[in-house]
Amino acid sequence: MAEHNELGKIGEEKAIEYLTSSGFVVLDKNWRFQKAEIDIIAQKENLLVAVEVKTRSSLEFGNPQDFVNQKKIRLLTQAFDQYIISKNLDVNARFDIIAVLIKGSEFRIEHLEDAFLYF
Repeated sequence: MAEHNELGKIGEEKAIEYLTSSGFVVLDKNWRFQKAEIDIIAQKENLLVAVEVKTRSSLEFGNPQDFVNQKKIRLLTQAFDQYIISKNLDVNARFDIIAVLIKGSEFRIEHLEDAFLYF
């Protein structure tokens, strides 16, 4: 597996650990619809959250969350709509980004709630 793929997998695992320790229940991982993939779908009470995880080993090229663009947002929005419809859910929903910076055995997590409001 390529190094960047392994880094992304570790980042998603750290994000799941963070979410579950924050009281979320992870419902799905890597859920796909057409060209989009939602990294994590989690729920806490009546709140359903689609989480885009961005993992980096350096801030040399910018913050991890800076790599979510308008095209990605559009695809994730369509996928999340389909997820909610296909599961016939009646919940409040939002999009979050979890940015993970990994340096050796240390990591830092930044959780951006309602992240797509800022794009």
